[in-house]
Amino acid sequence: MKTVILAGGIGTRISEESVLKPKPMIEIGGKPILWHIMKIYAAHGFNDFVVCLGYKGHMIKNISSTNFMYNSTLL
Repeated sequence: MKTVILAGGIGTRISEESVLKPKPMIEIGGKPILWHIMKIYAAHGFNDFVVCLGYKGHMIKNISSTNFMYNSTLL
């Protein structure tokens, strides 16, 4: 089943971090917020993701395609 994740916010409440990188890519515990969200869904059997991007979406695509999506496991 496809799981849609909305990841298009500007992140004004965490603006000191979101100036340099988009909110879904801000790290918590060494992993991006988006990774944590996907891990929670994957633990419940949802493994097919559609990430709707907005603000700085090009950066999320670039980072995820070259870095954390291929170098980490969700389970």
